[in-house]
Amino acid sequence: MTETERMTAPRRKGSETRADIQQAALTLFTERGYDATSMREIAEQIGITKAALYYHFDSKEAIILSLFQENMRALDDLLDWAAGQSLTPELSAEFLGRWIALSARQGLRTMRFAAANHAALRTVMPLRHGGPLERVDRAAQLLLGPDAPMTDRLRIRMALLSVHNAVMAAQGTEATDDDILTIATQAATLLVGDLFPAPRLPAPE
Repeated sequence: MTETERMTAPRRKGSETRADIQQAALTLFTERGYDATSMREIAEQIGITKAALYYHFDSKEAIILSLFQENMRALDDLLDWAAGQSLTPELSAEFLGRWIALSARQGLRTMRFAAANHAALRTVMPLRHGGPLERVDRAAQLLLGPDAPMTDRLRIRMALLSVHNAVMAAQGTEATDDDILTIATQAATLLVGDLFPAPRLPAPE
């Protein structure tokens, strides 16, 4: 974007600029690599100054952390909803559908970044408690209870990770986001089998 275009472009709200930065950074990190992308390039991608970028994020690490934290908060909200329900088989199917849709909507691009930048992700976000797998474990316990057979727990955990697994399988292919969501839902349906009905995806917003 030229200086003239930047000056005449409509002013963004702060929240919009923040979201634009996150999405531009994810795209560049995934296409070029995390280490090969500079803060200046992220700013140029959406037509803002470096000063405006640093107002929202002081580093590339801060951008990635913000994305993962937002994804985790969204999963926590869904888990809190489920914890307040008496989970019938039908509600369990709704929960799994909402989990898959949320993983696709909130986390798909983040997962693509993670798949393309393993080493960088370990540096930015070292393994620790409170991550995605802890939430997968909590979801499995909500759906099955703490005393479910290990085989059933593994089936549910794999169903909850279906979007992640589909993203990994799609690396190096021309699969679209819709393709990944479709196959992830089909895989989850096969995995839950006779435990409860097929996951029901919520209507698009």
